[in-house]
Parts: sequence; C-alpha cells; structure tokens
Amino acid sequence: MHKENIITAGKPVAAASKALIMLHGRGASAEDILSLAQWFPVGDYALLAPQATNHTWYPQSFLAPPSVNEPWLSSALSLLKNMTEKLQEQGIAQEHIYFLGFSQGACLTLEFIARNAAGYGGAVAFTGGLIGDRIYPENYNGTFEGMPVFIGSSNPDFHVPVQRVHESTAVLQKMGARVTEKIYDNMGHTIIEDEIRQANELIFS
Repeated sequence: MHKENIITAGKPVAAASKALIMLHGRGASAEDILSLAQWFPVGDYALLAPQATNHTWYPQSFLAPPSVNEPWLSSALSLLKNMTEKLQEQGIAQEHIYFLGFSQGACLTLEFIARNAAGYGGAVAFTGGLIGDRIYPENYNGTFEGMPVFIGSSNPDFHVPVQRVHESTAVLQKMGARVTEKIYDNMGHTIIEDEIRQANELIFS
C-alpha cells in the first residue's frame, strides 16, 4: 500500500504557521506538484506532498465502483488522515491546514475532505470530483463550517465529466463549504492562469 513517503518544502512544520498538503496526479510525482507552489503566496507555509506508490493513488478510474480501487483508495485516505492529525499534534491548527490537488490528486483531495469535513483552512481541486460510480452520501460526514473550496475543470474533460463536478460541488455546499466552481470551455486537462488567480483570491488570500 502507500507508504509515508512525504516530500517537503517551504518552512519546517515547527516554524510554520500554516501547512499545505499537495496531491499529485496519476503518473506524476510529489516533486511535480510541489513545483506549483511558486504560483501561490505560501511563503510562510510548510508544504507537504506525499508520493503515491507507483505514482498512482488508486488503479482504476475515479468513476469506477470504489471497491475496485481498494485497498489503494482506503490506504491513500488513511495516509491523509495521519498527515492532518500529525500536523495538529505538531502545532498547526486545523483551520490552518490547506489542501491542493490536480486530476487524480484533486479527486482524492475532494474525497478526503468530504469524508472528514471540518473547518480546515481551504481546499483547491484542479480538475476533479468525488470518487465512485455514483455519489455515496453515506460516506460523507462532518461540517465544513464555511471553509472555502475552489474547483476548476474543463468542459469537456476526458477524465472528469462536468456532471460529476456539479454533483461534488452540491455535496460540499450541503456540508457547509463555500464552494466556488468554475468550468472552462475546452481548457484541456491542465491548470491555467485564471485557476491559479481564483485559488489565490479565494483560498490563499
């Protein structure tokens, strides 16, 4: 399963006031996602990017039944749970813990926060949605207490249907998140400048 192989950057946790957990996409690496930090005002953050075993968080599409992505999906979710708990034990308050992911990492980000809703600092999902062949509301609990979330995606996107983005936004809003969803026509499976601007204004400002 996923081992605790976490690449860090920014400030050491002991010296930081905030922490950002960054989740890479399928086939990518922790170093790849960490390189995005240069575009965000996170100079006083501890940056933590776990590395997925074999560069993938779960083997099948995020739209497959969750059971076919086990035990990898549960292992990835457990890793994130351990990371957030450890950060709080090290003195980073819950409201100062942030999340950011791209593609498969964005799906994992949204799934984790929905299963563990709380008043975290905020979350950014660049092209992602909640995981499963359908929405499983019984898996989601807690309240976000107004936590800001930005979800950006393309219409169309080869991997992430716009309908799933809409469904995910609705779930998070129902759980008390302040979600800003932005769908870009023919953006492609990438991250664009406007998404970065939105994330900076809505989450990191």
